[in-house]
Amino acid sequence: MTQTPKQVAPGRYRETFGRFYEDFSVGDTYEHRPGRTITQTDNTWFTLLTMNTHPLHFDEEYGKASEFGRCIIASPLTVALMVGMSVTDVSQKAIANLGWREIRMTAPLFAGDTLYAESEVLEKRESQSRPGAGIVTVRTRGLNQDGVVACTFERTILVAKRGHGVESGGNY
Repeated sequence: MTQTPKQVAPGRYRETFGRFYEDFSVGDTYEHRPGRTITQTDNTWFTLLTMNTHPLHFDEEYGKASEFGRCIIASPLTVALMVGMSVTDVSQKAIANLGWREIRMTAPLFAGDTLYAESEVLEKRESQSRPGAGIVTVRTRGLNQDGVVACTFERTILVAKRGHGVESGGNY
C-alpha cells in the first residue's frame, strides 16, 4: 500500500499510515519492515520492566546449563515486537484490539537474532454495533533471519471505516 501524504493546508502535507477497514482483503499478506535485531540488553530490560524473574532470560551461567546453551529472548518480548512491527500495516487506524488467540512459540530467539514479521488477513466483517467500523482478523508470523518461524498468533482488531476514524478531523 502506497502511503500518500494528506494535504492539511495549501502547500502543507502530513504523512499518513495504516489501512481503513475497506483497504483489507482476505488472503492479502503484509510483510512488516524493517526487521528488528534483538539484543541481550533489550531482553534484560524487558524482563525487568515486566518483573519476569526467570533466569533463562538474563543469567548467562544459567543459560549455559540449559538445553539452549545460552539465554533465550523472553516470549512476551517476541510477541510485543511483532505487534509493534505490524501496527503500520494492520492496526494504525484501529479503534481497539479485540483480542489475541492461538499464540504459539515455535522456536527460540537469541540475542543477536533479527526478527521479521508478516500478517495475513484471515477474515473481515462489518461491525454489528459500530456502523463506522469493521472487524479484521489477521495471523501474524515472526521469523528469524534464517526464515525459521519463531512465533505465530491471530489478532482481531476493530478498525475504522474511511471517514469515521480519528484522522477524519482534528490534527491527525
